[in-house]
Amino acid sequence: MPELTSHDLTLHYEDTGGDGRPVVLIHGWPLSGASWAHQVPALSGAGYRVITYDRRGFGESEKPETGYDYDTLAADLDALLTELDLEQVTLVGFSMGGGEVARYVGRYGEQRLASVVFAGAVPPYLLKTDDNPEGGLGDDDAHGMEQGVASDRTGFLEGFMPAFFSAGEELKVSEEQVQEALAMAEPARDEAVLLCIGSFARTDFREDLAEIRVPALVLHGGSDGIVPFEVSGRRTHESVAGSSLVVIDGGPHGFNVSHADEFNTALLDFLATSTSGD
Repeated sequence: MPELTSHDLTLHYEDTGGDGRPVVLIHGWPLSGASWAHQVPALSGAGYRVITYDRRGFGESEKPETGYDYDTLAADLDALLTELDLEQVTLVGFSMGGGEVARYVGRYGEQRLASVVFAGAVPPYLLKTDDNPEGGLGDDDAHGMEQGVASDRTGFLEGFMPAFFSAGEELKVSEEQVQEALAMAEPARDEAVLLCIGSFARTDFREDLAEIRVPALVLHGGSDGIVPFEVSGRRTHESVAGSSLVVIDGGPHGFNVSHADEFNTALLDFLATSTSGD
């Protein structure tokens, strides 16, 4: 089992190996690296070296009480890139994972990076505040999620996960796939599930996005009801100069599963154009 140490913490990762350009896939909440099952074969089949990992507190990684702020999570990502000595990396952050991508650039720069991808991602800033009126999440909404997890984690996630994969009222995946996602969340520590809500809801990534100079793709489901395009993907695209934008029609939040072929095509097309000439 491949593992690395960050802050005296053991993180589990998977690496397809090979000599191809590395692509690091960063999962969403409350899942694990296994949520990239539809992307890993497509990317590795196209010749890329694909690395997934379980965020601290989730999947097979160690599960401390603390460390679920984005500065620490970005440090974990930096430890992975450093441990594997990766260069010319494309970081792909889904949902909460987009925050790690933004904060990594803000704190560690782009020396190791070839490009970045924000897929259904939470930047630039979800919380609605006086200086962020375009935010999509009120503090009461975030608090309600936290209370739901704290009082009945299982019940909350059983209600959340169908919405994760739905466009409007229509579930876009099978019931079996909903149950697979719930099973991915099961190993997570309670504190990790709870504290990450505050992190992805209340962290401001606007200054981090301003530091991005490498090619960037914003990839979003057009019917995402969890992290709506208008409050996240659209604003990230507008914030990152020269970024590419692909909106998948009818895609829910979990569109890397429901619309895997379209998701993979957009990602592979971007990788081909953003890495050519190196």
